[in-house]
Amino acid sequence: MAELSMSDLMFREGLMKGQRILITGGGTGLGKVMAEACLMLGAEVYICGRRGGVVEETAKQLTDAHGGKCTGLACDIRVPEAIHDMLDQVWADGPLTGLVNNAAGNFISRTEDLSPRGFDAIANIVFRGSFFVTLDCGKRWLADGNHASVVSILTTWVWHGGPFTVPSAMSKAGLNVMTQSLAVEWGNRGIRLNAIAPGPFPTEGAWARLSPGQSTEQAKADPTIPLNRTGEMRELANLAVYLLDPGSSYVNGQTIAIDGGGHLAGRGRADLASWGDAEWEQARNAIRGANEKDRAQRTV
Repeated sequence: MAELSMSDLMFREGLMKGQRILITGGGTGLGKVMAEACLMLGAEVYICGRRGGVVEETAKQLTDAHGGKCTGLACDIRVPEAIHDMLDQVWADGPLTGLVNNAAGNFISRTEDLSPRGFDAIANIVFRGSFFVTLDCGKRWLADGNHASVVSILTTWVWHGGPFTVPSAMSKAGLNVMTQSLAVEWGNRGIRLNAIAPGPFPTEGAWARLSPGQSTEQAKADPTIPLNRTGEMRELANLAVYLLDPGSSYVNGQTIAIDGGGHLAGRGRADLASWGDAEWEQARNAIRGANEKDRAQRTV
């Protein structure tokens, strides 16, 4: 199902014609909306994710709704060899002009309850996976002298920490440093790196693990944010398009918050410090249910 119409976008039709964009984790949520915006504006879009059936279905939905070319590719970005093979497929049609590091995983947990497996489940996707996708693309761009733009989806936790989401906060902070570092290292060769730090944009998958028991509809009003609401998908899509397009060619090495001013007001998950064992057990059960639903889709 399409999320956007042209009236949701700030840009003229055909703005991204000739661009070729890869969005990791593009089958659902924010990744799907960013893919849709790029497709609507004329880009050729590739989306990848571990759930092959999901990304293929999303690609079909988007092309049925808007035309153009959107290709879904199954890829586990925790595996560098799988990344390389996927990018060989993409480059067979020509080089990418843009990459969005969007694939992620997260759940709330007391840090003392984390297992090494639980930590790795997040870090191997967000930190290692995003780095290896960026590196593999970067090597290809540098070897051929191509210009490109990389946009990584982070979080405002990179500035003030993320209590009860420590593996994600640590991993996103690492990508923030990668963005700053490679913006200098690769900038003089035509490759820009920037990042977006969204506040709450309620999506079904993320909300089931970060706010168990609260629906995405309930989450739309949020008095802890100065604008008294959470984000709308079109708002994030417009910012991603801006950073991907050559029209923003002097923006490099920046992480831009889009959170209604929430991080300036000290918004975080410190409220979870009041939870006891019963609340955490209830949350773990809800998260297990969301994970089992995802695993079932990966077998499709």
